[in-house]
Amino acid sequence: MLSQAVEDYLKAIYQLQEEGEPVSTSDIARSMDVSSASVTNMVKRLAQLGLLEHESYRGVKLTTTGEKVALEIIRHHRLLELYLREVMGYSWDKIHEEAEHLEHHISEEFEEKLDELLGYPTHDPHGDPIPTREGEIAEITNDPLSGVEAGHSVVIQRVSDADPEMLAYLEEIGLLPGTELTVVEKAPFHGPIKVQLQDGERVVGHRIACNIFVESDSLVS
Repeated sequence: MLSQAVEDYLKAIYQLQEEGEPVSTSDIARSMDVSSASVTNMVKRLAQLGLLEHESYRGVKLTTTGEKVALEIIRHHRLLELYLREVMGYSWDKIHEEAEHLEHHISEEFEEKLDELLGYPTHDPHGDPIPTREGEIAEITNDPLSGVEAGHSVVIQRVSDADPEMLAYLEEIGLLPGTELTVVEKAPFHGPIKVQLQDGERVVGHRIACNIFVESDSLVS
C-alpha cells in the first residue's frame, strides 16, 4: 500500500508531464505548494520505489509503474467527481475538492460499482477523459476558445478545473461542456470575447477563454 502523500506526488508529476516540458523539482514544489526540500526527499523515495527516474539537471519522469499508479488515482478522482455532480448534485466549484479527499480511500470493488452505476463514462464533468481500468487514457486534442476566430461556431468539450471560483462563474453563465456557441466578436490585444448562445450573448475575458476548450474538428465557418 502506498501512502496518500506518495499518490499525491505521482498524480501531480503525471499532470505536469502532460504539459510537455521536463518536470523539475521546483515545478513539483510550486504545483503542490510544498518546500523544495520536501520534494527532494520524496523524489529520492519514489526513485527507490521504482516509481520515477531522476537525473540531475534533467528533471524527473515517472516509470511505467509510476504512471499506472497515477492514472489509477486520476480514474478514482474523475469517477468521484462525476458521481458527486450527477448523483449527489454538488456544484462545480465543490466537486474537485471533495473528490481530492475521497480518491485515496475507495476500494477496487467500490470503483467498479461506481463505474457501473454511472454507465461506464469516458469523461468527467469538466470534460477531462477518465482513464480506463487498464491504465489507458484518451489523448486531449482541444483548442482554447481564445484561439477561435469571430464567425466560427464550436462546442465546448472541457474546462480547466484549476480555479473553483472560475468554475462557479462558468456554471452561472452557462458555459459548460456540451454547450454550443458562436464567437461573435473578439477585441484586439487579448481583450474580451463576445459569444452567442441559444439563450443570448455572453462576454468573457481572455483568461477565462484560455481555460475553455473546444473540439478542434468542430470549427465551422
